[in-house]
Amino acid sequence: MSKFRKKKKGELPAISTASLPDIVFMLLFFFMVATVMRQNTLMVNNQLPFADQVEKLDNKSLIMYIYAGKPSSRYQSSAGVQARIQLNDKFANVNEIKAFVLEERSQKREELIPFLTTALKVDGETNMGLVNDIKKELREINALKINYTTRSGKATQNKN
Repeated sequence: MSKFRKKKKGELPAISTASLPDIVFMLLFFFMVATVMRQNTLMVNNQLPFADQVEKLDNKSLIMYIYAGKPSSRYQSSAGVQARIQLNDKFANVNEIKAFVLEERSQKREELIPFLTTALKVDGETNMGLVNDIKKELREINALKINYTTRSGKATQNKN
């Protein structure tokens, strides 16, 4: 006589892991494509002022950023507490702006140079004298397209 074995109740079959590498690589590819790398590490406080008439710039590859403001708390021990200028990832003096703009121009194609815009990201608490010094340096090298980066909102919100 033969004996028949009954299946054990409630036992689940083993989970197939054959498709697991496909899922991992799909997620990896998604995050590689969707992630935007930060261009510059912000070393100054940058609470932008509000403005009620704001336009968005189209082509971000044609923009050179100049940051101005007090050094953030992390950098105050080495840079002080007075408002400073940041070009790319380093603090700079006003007289270094010309070299920065000329270097940015040299990296662009000749036909794009007239469309380059200098965006000033200036903290709302920064002295206007520093901004005027920056504008004077830009004027001397004929970088006349200047954009003041702001947050959209009522200009009266700046008082808060």
